[in-house]
Amino acid sequence: MIDAHHHLWDPSRREYPWMTGTALDPIRHPYTVDDLRAVTKAAGVKGTVLVQTVSSEEETREFLSVAQAEPLVAGVVGWTDLTAPDVAERVASFSGPLVGIRHQVEDEADPSWLTRPEVLRGLAALGEAGLAYDLLVKPPQLPAALAAAKALPDQVFVLDHAAKPPIASGEWQPWADGVAALGELDNVYCKLSGLVTEADWARWKVGQLARWAEHVLESFGASRLMFGSDWPVCELAAAYEVVVDTAFSLTGSLSDAERLEFFDGNAKRAYRLPSAGTRPS
Repeated sequence: MIDAHHHLWDPSRREYPWMTGTALDPIRHPYTVDDLRAVTKAAGVKGTVLVQTVSSEEETREFLSVAQAEPLVAGVVGWTDLTAPDVAERVASFSGPLVGIRHQVEDEADPSWLTRPEVLRGLAALGEAGLAYDLLVKPPQLPAALAAAKALPDQVFVLDHAAKPPIASGEWQPWADGVAALGELDNVYCKLSGLVTEADWARWKVGQLARWAEHVLESFGASRLMFGSDWPVCELAAAYEVVVDTAFSLTGSLSDAERLEFFDGNAKRAYRLPSAGTRPS
C-alpha cells in the first residue's frame, strides 16, 4: 500500500500561512518522520509520497533529505516558482527523489492562474523533467485546470483531494461537472484524499462521503485514482487508520485487481515510483 499524499511540519521552525485560526489548534505542532512511521506501520502502508506545505524551495530540499534518509518515503512533491524563467534549472538543482511539483493554486486571487503563459511554460518544463504536477484547486479553479491539462497532453497532472468537494454544504455543482471533465483526460490522475476534512469534522459518516467518492471513481476509473491520507490534516476529522478504513469502504465496488491499482499501482505510474519501501536513486 502506498499513501500518495501526506505532509510533515514543524510550526516552531517555519510559518505556515494556511495554519491560522483556533480550529487548526489540534494539528499546530510538529509531525515528524517517527510519527509517520508509527501511523503507517499500524495501517500496513509500505511507501509514501511526501507533499509540500508552503511555497519554499528550502522546505523542498529538507523533504528530499528526509526521503533520502527514510526508505518509507518513496518520493517528494515539492515546490518551485513555476513563473521563474529558470524553472528548468531550479528543478534540476534538487537532489533526491523529486517526483512532482505543487503550488497552492487554491489561494491565488486569479482563478485562471494556471493558464497564464508563464505558468504554462513552467508546467511544460516539469514535463520535460519527467515530473508530475499536483493540482491543488477548488471548484472555481477547475476550468483553468482543465485548460492547462488540455494544453499539455504529455504532462501528468494529479488532482489533489478530488478538488475539495463542498461535502459539508452539499453543493454538487460546479464541482461535479468540473471533475468529470478532468476525468476525460488520460493525462490526469486523481487522489481520493481529504474528503473527511471537507465534510463536517465532528459528524461525518462514511455513507455521507459515498456519493462524492462514487462520482470521482466514475470520472477517473480505477486506473487513474489513488489513495492519499492527507495526514496530518486528516486528524482534524479522523485518525490515520480511520481514513484508511474509510478508503477501503468507499472502494468496496472495486475488484481485487482494481483495488491493488488504487492503493499501489496508480501512484507508482503517476509519480514513476519504484517498488514501495525502496529508496529511489
